[in-house]
Amino acid sequence: MRFSHNLGALDLRVSFEFFPPKTEKMEDALWMAIKRLAPLAPRFVSVTYGAGGTTRERTHATVARIVRETDLKPAAHLTCVGASRAEIDEVVRGYWDAGVRHIVALRGDPAGGVGARYTPHPDGYASTPDLIAGIKAIGDFEISVSAYPEKHPESPDLHSDIAILKRKVEAGASRAITQFFFDNDLFERYVERVRAAGIHVPIVPGIVPVVNFENTATFAKKAGASVPDWLARRFEGLEDDAATRQLVAAAVCAEQVMDLIDRGYRDFHFYTMNRADLVYAICHMMGLRAKPATTL
Repeated sequence: MRFSHNLGALDLRVSFEFFPPKTEKMEDALWMAIKRLAPLAPRFVSVTYGAGGTTRERTHATVARIVRETDLKPAAHLTCVGASRAEIDEVVRGYWDAGVRHIVALRGDPAGGVGARYTPHPDGYASTPDLIAGIKAIGDFEISVSAYPEKHPESPDLHSDIAILKRKVEAGASRAITQFFFDNDLFERYVERVRAAGIHVPIVPGIVPVVNFENTATFAKKAGASVPDWLARRFEGLEDDAATRQLVAAAVCAEQVMDLIDRGYRDFHFYTMNRADLVYAICHMMGLRAKPATTL
């Protein structure tokens, strides 16, 4: 593994994803996180839904507030779960009227969470490609979609999963953001297979700082993402040492990103876990520096 030495000269681009606020207190914390990371001039920021579309209204309200009160470009998450076509179309039109021009189109997790069986709404969009087509019929949105270096848990194999990604791109997606991963070799092999399938949109690596190893490992298992033994060893014995975990998390994540930079990647999507200080530190190590303050 080698590391770039002139990071400041590279045109690195980042985007940040946040958890949805469930309470007013969490909403205040979210805005503090956005304020902390805004000076890094991200390409866009996004706010997720909960499983089954929970927190949907708070997510929509937060995205609209980002448009009104900041210079940041929000990407609005939109899922097929638990809503009819008419309801989803109304949300899309509302985003367009609010000035949102970028949507992250997802099938979405079922109400039972990751790993539960997905059942389409009887009057809804059946799949992500259908959702993308519906969005494009309403407005000329930029559309990002998900990609899975180790396949989606419900896909029978990686070939089938890549075929679904191709359908998303053919429907109008202009970028794919991956599920988080920890093995950069695995990610590169995936990108090679995606290109061989005739998919040429940017494949942006999704990066997650490991704030709590046990929680991350549990979620990774449900999401179909492997956790290498070496990563477990990095956090071994730190269950009751939050300060050291934070330092190790920053070092591990920066190491992964630096290696991807050396492999030629320039775009990175951070699943921030709403931990702004940790992500800010990693971005600083990447060579990113604060820009003039963004309105908040």
